[in-house]
Amino acid sequence: MNLLSTNGLTKKFKSHLAVDHLNLNINKGQLVALLGHNGAGKSTTISMLIGLMQPTSGNIEIEGLKVNESKYRRKLGVVFQNSVLDDDLTVKQNMNIRSNMYKNLDSSFKNKILNDLELNSILNQKYKTLSGGQRRRVDIARSLLNKPEILFLDEPSTGLDIQSRNKIWSVLNELRKSMKLTIILTTHYLEEVENADFVYVIDKGKLVEGDTVNNLKNKYAKDTLILYSNHLKNIKDNLNQKIIEETKNSISINPKDHNEAINILSKFKTLITTFEYQRGSMDDIFIALTGKEVE
Repeated sequence: MNLLSTNGLTKKFKSHLAVDHLNLNINKGQLVALLGHNGAGKSTTISMLIGLMQPTSGNIEIEGLKVNESKYRRKLGVVFQNSVLDDDLTVKQNMNIRSNMYKNLDSSFKNKILNDLELNSILNQKYKTLSGGQRRRVDIARSLLNKPEILFLDEPSTGLDIQSRNKIWSVLNELRKSMKLTIILTTHYLEEVENADFVYVIDKGKLVEGDTVNNLKNKYAKDTLILYSNHLKNIKDNLNQKIIEETKNSISINPKDHNEAINILSKFKTLITTFEYQRGSMDDIFIALTGKEVE
């Protein structure tokens, strides 16, 4: 079910075209990643989608609602790159101020979010005294208080330790299941994109590709099979594959899929000592589409 869509979304800053006729279609309950280098137009796109910035041209809709309508904005939760909370207030005070902005707030849901994100023990600490991981969990709790239908995460994991990232994604994935929460993510951690339902790659303001992770991997990311052996000459003489790398005791090839890799391993099982099979990654996709690694 289509939830959010844009048609010809464009933003110009004088002579600079930051976002160039961007068409997005995002379904309810999806985790959608927007990928691109710094300056590609991701944050500008997010700013337009949440109503902080007016498009130069183009349309944005959530189920027929326009971005300037209050009903549109009530469907949103946002985690910005930089926090909007008050450093000198406690976590509890910050949460209460945010809670008072909403009518008919579900207090039981608020308590659940605080508990799930393990914030109860730090409620009386000032926000400025918290660690980076604690701050980010508070930011996300703040963004979820109104039970949003769409959560925007703009670089949510930058600088976080792996434990904090895992805790955050555990809670968010549970909400995706229980509430059909839709998440729109920008990130520099491409491993976070592996679980996305759909990926849009943006370069210089233009949409260069939009597809599922599996389809993108099939198109742009080659798998690698590394064979280790003391009989490399024998293998090479009977291998109908281009060798992409060779060492003293190994050769690397790009099978077209895992079935071909299995056939190769079966054919040479008496000659190899061990092997490695590496799936194509989001890094490979990103480099193939934009020409360089994510910054």
